[in-house]
Amino acid sequence: MNELRTAVRFDADLIRKYDVAGPRYTSYPPAPHFRADFGDADTRGLLRASRETGRPLSLYVHVPFCAKRCFFCGCNVLISRDRTWGKRYLPWIEREAAMAAELLGGGEGGRSTTQVHWGGGTPTFLPPEDLRELMAILRRHFAFTPDCEIGVEVDPRACSPEQLDVLAEAGVNRLSLGVQDCDPTVQKAVNRVQPEEVTRAVLDGARQRGMSSLNIDLIYGLPYQTPEGFARTVEEVVGLGPDRLAVFNFAYLPNSFKHQTVIDEAALPSPEAKLRMLGETMAALDRAGYVFIGMDHFARPDDPLSIALAEGTLTRNFQGYSTHADAELLALGVSSISAIGGGYAQNHRELRDYSAAIEAGRFPTCRGLVMTEDDHLRRQAILDLMCHFRLAKREIEERFGIDFDSYFADALVALEPLAADGLVRLGRDSIEVTALGRMLVRNIAMPFDAYLHAAPQVRYSRTV
Repeated sequence: MNELRTAVRFDADLIRKYDVAGPRYTSYPPAPHFRADFGDADTRGLLRASRETGRPLSLYVHVPFCAKRCFFCGCNVLISRDRTWGKRYLPWIEREAAMAAELLGGGEGGRSTTQVHWGGGTPTFLPPEDLRELMAILRRHFAFTPDCEIGVEVDPRACSPEQLDVLAEAGVNRLSLGVQDCDPTVQKAVNRVQPEEVTRAVLDGARQRGMSSLNIDLIYGLPYQTPEGFARTVEEVVGLGPDRLAVFNFAYLPNSFKHQTVIDEAALPSPEAKLRMLGETMAALDRAGYVFIGMDHFARPDDPLSIALAEGTLTRNFQGYSTHADAELLALGVSSISAIGGGYAQNHRELRDYSAAIEAGRFPTCRGLVMTEDDHLRRQAILDLMCHFRLAKREIEERFGIDFDSYFADALVALEPLAADGLVRLGRDSIEVTALGRMLVRNIAMPFDAYLHAAPQVRYSRTV
């Protein structure tokens, strides 16, 4: 584990040089390249193909509701104060789960479910009885393993002791808490006022109820942030003792997210200030004993993420870095994306379209694709680099029946300048990401992306 803790180096000049837009590779092909003519019949085909594999399942449920909009948010949410939404939404989730389980063989005595995650929105927007019913729905249609990892995203401002009781009773063992920044001025500017004692109460309550892993999300680049202020936030959050942290770069995209227009652009920190925040945060987390997992993820050395990194079993999905690389992802709810059966299927983003499809007995798919052999090959190469920081050419050759250097000749040429800058080592039998390159692993993966320049109008976040 000591090697992992010293395996990343922060170089501001190289980060400035390579800070371009690029995919996060939570999927390959990236979601902007999914086909719009992909629908119910195609999703059924993916689910039937998945059943043949017998691989375990990872379940994701999207709960889109929030009582207030955070101005930094880029998620698919529905703002409402009507807490009865669950009474309408959960029956649609059950019908979607039942249709999928019938094709997958996911019920009692069927395929095992090893991982569950609820995201949003704010899952704890739902009152306790709805949280209980949501877990009951999943358990009715899918067979959870005894050690199933069950995680829920929570907004500490909307997470009561009664809700924590229900989550604990339902088997939730992992919570992810949004904090973003502890400075009251920053919180007010992004419409998320969240005193430290509110966050601490949820963390303490989760620990008292036996939840074994706690994550905190932070964002740098928000209005009125300064390096000194964000350093205080990091110090305060480290003092709360989370098992994992995710430290995201704020993507200011007012043309894509109209609510971001209320943010005063002049109040945003400069690129130099953001870079300093990132470098100082990484140093502070290293001193506190956290392992750099990759990109924006950090974890304690004994956390399953760190263990998966050390053992070479880490993967990426639409929630970021994850364990359970052997599982196929079935996603339920509005806007969610399944990665299953050799392809991807995304649900409608609008609740009315999602519910209309469910009521008609159709999968609510609005786009997706079936991966080609080339997609599978390139996805594996990208995952190896992103998750293991090493790509073994011979393993790729044996698995896919190719000559690596010939097949990826263009990619190898594109990597030569990165190798000259010390980001990557191009060996005869392997490609290895160096300690300098780990901060820029998205850039190292991009030469293997056949879609990257096929649609130049697609907008991605910055790579750092």
